Amino acid sequence: MARIPEAEVERLKKEVSVQRLAEARGIKLTRHGADLIGKCPFHDDRTPSLVITPAKNLWHCLGACDAGGTVIDWVMKAEGVSFRHAVEMLKQDYFPLAASPVQSVKHSTVRRLTPPVERGADDRLLLLQVADYYHETLKLSPEAMKYLESRGLKSSEMVEHFRLGFANRTLGYRLPAKNRVAGAQMRGRLQELGILRDTGHEQFNGSIVIPVFDMTGAVMEMYGRKITPNLKNSPDHLYMRGEHRGVWNEEALVASKAIILCEALIDALTFWCAGYRNVTASYGVNGFTKDHRAAFEKHGTERVYIAYDNDEAGNKAAAKLSEELISMGLECFRVEFPKGMDANEYALKVQPAAKSLGVLLNRASWLGKGQRPAGQVAVPTVVPATNVEPVSTVSTGATTAAKEETLQVEAVPKLETVPAEDEPVFPLAAVVAPQTDVEVERRGEDVIVRMESREYRVRGLEKNTSPTVLRVNLRVLGVNAHGDMALHQDMLELTSARQRMAFSKQAADELHVKEEAIRRELGRVMLKLEQMRDEQIAEALRPKEAVEAMAEEERTAALELLRDPRLLERIVEDFARCGVVGEETNKLVGYLGVVSRHLDAPLAVLVQSSSAAGKSSLMEAVLAFVPEEQRVQYSAMTGQSLFYMGETNLKHKVLAIVEEEGASRAAYALKLLQSEGQLTIASTDKDPVSGKHVTHEYHVEGPVMIFLTTTAIDIDEELLNRCLVLTVNEDREQTQAIH
Repeated sequence: MARIPEAEVERLKKEVSVQRLAEARGIKLTRHGADLIGKCPFHDDRTPSLVITPAKNLWHCLGACDAGGTVIDWVMKAEGVSFRHAVEMLKQDYFPLAASPVQSVKHSTVRRLTPPVERGADDRLLLLQVADYYHETLKLSPEAMKYLESRGLKSSEMVEHFRLGFANRTLGYRLPAKNRVAGAQMRGRLQELGILRDTGHEQFNGSIVIPVFDMTGAVMEMYGRKITPNLKNSPDHLYMRGEHRGVWNEEALVASKAIILCEALIDALTFWCAGYRNVTASYGVNGFTKDHRAAFEKHGTERVYIAYDNDEAGNKAAAKLSEELISMGLECFRVEFPKGMDANEYALKVQPAAKSLGVLLNRASWLGKGQRPAGQVAVPTVVPATNVEPVSTVSTGATTAAKEETLQVEAVPKLETVPAEDEPVFPLAAVVAPQTDVEVERRGEDVIVRMESREYRVRGLEKNTSPTVLRVNLRVLGVNAHGDMALHQDMLELTSARQRMAFSKQAADELHVKEEAIRRELGRVMLKLEQMRDEQIAEALRPKEAVEAMAEEERTAALELLRDPRLLERIVEDFARCGVVGEETNKLVGYLGVVSRHLDAPLAVLVQSSSAAGKSSLMEAVLAFVPEEQRVQYSAMTGQSLFYMGETNLKHKVLAIVEEEGASRAAYALKLLQSEGQLTIASTDKDPVSGKHVTHEYHVEGPVMIFLTTTAIDIDEELLNRCLVLTVNEDREQTQAIH
């Protein structure tokens, strides 16, 4: 099983309170020095024997069960689950559903984790949900990301575009147990699809998972590459049940007539990351399927560069496949790696990969009969010899076996000059100027782009506040071949090649025009919208104009007030005029706290008292002296709410929370906001149209002045040390202002 990062385990041990989990079970705790004691829920405890030490966040039973440990041990004991299962429950903000003590069970069959798949989902949705779950797991698995980096696959764009995932055996934890009706049904369907084995274990356990999508976004196949050692009876390469279906990266066949065909998906990803996006892969040396043949014919593929491994199996398969492809009317070339090497191994050893792979593509051997086609020799973009960094390359000529087996260090060779009219097929470097010269009209928040005989209307552009997102509602309107008005409208993420392809195809069908025309226009629309989005982001981030300076008489009056020796008395008098009397020290300290919002390191104030003692009245009185636009007030906050409050929403403002207990789950965020002056979180949201997940980064900028009230006796010690603490008694008389 994949290892849980130690940092993640330690974070849960510190952030999740054993005390709160115990209280949620209905256990009444009483203070005993620095500890809390109560009745142990894991045995028949008549005399309190459970001891919780809040300072260390540990628990121990001094009675019959003699159990104890961290918050993870508590969940394992309370729910009857394994260590890994307990960690997953805590990561999902686990909170006991029962409000009464329960006896420990040896093993629980009730899953309290949210299943990543829906019980009533059809096969298409079920596979998409599994792929999404594996994808999210990959991004939280350092060992899996490290493996991809070790193979030279360091592109975050690649991970998102192809929805790469990682199976670490946690899928089973989130499914209902097989002795439940829902669990048996869901597990049975996943077994039929090949996600689970007949034993109930995950098919791809310990593997990087690469899904294969069709042009509509449905999962046709999944490939697993094992990266976790010491798994019994588990091969390195895994697939779903049945015959292989689908063509990986099929959109490349739509975009290019020349295709690089690899033996394995890891090799294909290597080409893709090096910049050669017109690449696909077979399912092994004998894995060129009928789906590949059909796709090549459907999309009009004209040339194939077979980039199979340079070993006995790869060479035999390449020779056999070339005969089939040539009989289909395709031009075939053989990309020759050094003896015994594959594309990924070669790219890792011979850097930079973009240049070294380009050299081999341009030297690919012609496999057809007769003379090599005229005007088809590809050359790399010419780079002056003085600017070329030495790279390791391989002599691919068939002179001697020794040359094939020896890596030589030399500059990227300059190939023979070809006529200027010959267009390079695999340039190593190219600069293309984006075409954004299109006619644009703004109608309120709508963007109208006119292109030839068609009009594109865009809605929702203003909601795109990240340079990596371009999700809009797009409508194309035009006249079809019959002279009738036709349109196609859809919500899509324009940065997704798969969604653009689907939109182009459906729009072309509706308007009865060539798909290539819609695809070309859509590309120009996207470039223009990207430009407009970047401009609106830059405008939003541009510093606002300075506030108009105070009038001279206003400035004089303000300075006179600040210099008045009776300044504090005047503030107290102002409170009295507002109807708040007594508690002069508390009012002044509270006022000082809210004024500190303008500092780079504002103060924090905590008003502590029993219920109905007047702490809320004190808070309201102090906040009344703060301009409405500079204060944010809530009754309670969830654990994640602070992270999603928007750019600069809290900068130099007062964040007031009526009851500290209502913000207990946000305590971690409050501490960070106060100590760091800002909050940053990466979040993944599900696209309701495509069902895919898109990652956004949220940044909340401070500094912010925090104002809390509480009735609790036992307050979070770290939070307590960060605050000015004001105590109010039931007689509404000032008692103390400490710290």
